[in-house]
Amino acid sequence: MKFRPLHDRVVVKRLESDTKTKGGIIIPDTAKEKPQEGEIIAVGPGARDESGKVVALDVKAGDRILFGKWSGTEVKIEGQDFLIMKESDIMGVIEG
Repeated sequence: MKFRPLHDRVVVKRLESDTKTKGGIIIPDTAKEKPQEGEIIAVGPGARDESGKVVALDVKAGDRILFGKWSGTEVKIEGQDFLIMKESDIMGVIEG
């Protein structure tokens, strides 16, 4: 991908949700909620503090994250759907 986010923004690709429930019921596309889990594709260099120093982000490309339901801005880059959001919109990193 040839896109570099600025400041404290990150580019996230949503991870696909299951199409079946645990009981085996198939969920149609119209009834699915958008997943709130994603993988970070690219990160900006970081935000600046009051003194002008760049503060690095706590996340990096490849991290699996959880974010809010209405977080980020949906964009299409090279035919693929991504979200661009600030680091503060990320609730946490999924480890393990």
